[in-house]
Amino acid sequence: MDPVVDLGTPFLRFERQGPLAFCTIDRPQSRNALSGAMYYGVKKAVSHVNQLTRQGDACALIITGVGDVFAPGGELRGKVEDHDPRFDFIVPSDALPFEEIRHSIAPVVSAVNGICQGGGLLIAMLSDVAVASDRATFRAPELLRGIADTGYGSYLPPHIGVANARDLMLTARKIDAQEALRMGLIARVVPHDTVMEAAREAAEQILMTAPEARMHVKRIINDNYGKPDRMSMDWSVFRGAEAREGMQAFAEKRSPNWIPEALRSGKRL
Repeated sequence: MDPVVDLGTPFLRFERQGPLAFCTIDRPQSRNALSGAMYYGVKKAVSHVNQLTRQGDACALIITGVGDVFAPGGELRGKVEDHDPRFDFIVPSDALPFEEIRHSIAPVVSAVNGICQGGGLLIAMLSDVAVASDRATFRAPELLRGIADTGYGSYLPPHIGVANARDLMLTARKIDAQEALRMGLIARVVPHDTVMEAAREAAEQILMTAPEARMHVKRIINDNYGKPDRMSMDWSVFRGAEAREGMQAFAEKRSPNWIPEALRSGKRL
């Protein structure tokens, strides 16, 4: 039996089944919202399967969630049960898993079982293959929170085209799985009850390709993405007045104060 892998939070489970490893986001009481420790835990899971691969133990990682939620992005209410004081002393982007997934030698597949937004959508997009339930929904809501996400600004236009990127980011509208498939946001849509089976199949298909040749091809493909502006994200965006207001409005279940009075719903966006 493989040793237990501690991802640093009780809200992520890491399991190994032969050549497949699974990282399950399991925080249903908060709809799988990702704390800093959880983001870092996903990064650790990707790092672990890469270490296994470098040691000659070929392994693919499947990331999924529990219930009807894959991942809605970061915890914006300031309420986390797994706070790690070490995260008080690092810049936010150092904890994020997105570039780790992008540059992973080991295959990474997302099994999108439900709601997929914010950082959760970036995890799915940057996976080698994202397999989605036909019940899944997708959204990039960062501008509703006052966050000028430079990661989305770098990743999304080359991923789905400028027009689609503008539509998703500037309107922050929610789309269903079929529209996400049509615009190339994800790779496969399957019946809800078969999403894990389809993700396993995708991971096994990738593992059957030549690993060194695959690494070179993946690097060329992923070089099409831009480079996120970490300085802006770490030292300006999350500390700006709009981000503070957006997160506070989310926590208080109200509309942010920049919305014109005639358009305010009085509800969380």
